[in-house]
Amino acid sequence: MKVGILGGTFDPPHNGHLALARAALEKLGLDEVLFLPTSQNPMKGAPPQASPEDRLEMVRLLIEGEVGMSVSDVELSRAGVSYSVDTMAELQMARPESYWFLMGSDAVRSLPQWRNPQKLLRMCRIGVVIRPPATSSDVMGRIPAEYRARIDLFSMPTVDISSTQIRLRIKDGQRIGGWAPEPVVRYIEERGLYTGS
Repeated sequence: MKVGILGGTFDPPHNGHLALARAALEKLGLDEVLFLPTSQNPMKGAPPQASPEDRLEMVRLLIEGEVGMSVSDVELSRAGVSYSVDTMAELQMARPESYWFLMGSDAVRSLPQWRNPQKLLRMCRIGVVIRPPATSSDVMGRIPAEYRARIDLFSMPTVDISSTQIRLRIKDGQRIGGWAPEPVVRYIEERGLYTGS
């Protein structure tokens, strides 16, 4: 089975995450995209604003009814800083599959700074999404030569949404309808998440 791993804080998850997962399923020929909410991303200084439980539930609501998508709490149950190489080792032990770690073209440039990237690339391939105006040659040109053989590029429609924008809109009292599926929006509103109060 071919499984894509989509990690992130998902604080909150939104339609951009969904579009990336759909594109990866189609363009990389994956059987499944596994969403992995992190406790704490080592590349980000500030901890997530929503609780692990809320973020896990929002991802469940995000992918409800989506074919070929699932969510795991493997990183949340470990707590602390989440390192991709540790997660991948755990997944390969528990569920040996052909894995692709999915990420944006900005994230892949920081791959040399990740914990033990060589070991990570022995356990999985990296699926890198190309978003306009970036091109495949732009992205591959920024990836260290020793990693390129394990990189697969794919494209997706432009979705100009970020979790940061959503949090700011909510804090400013603005609606976020259309930025995430209705069950996610409703959950955020019912729980009073990101209001700053």
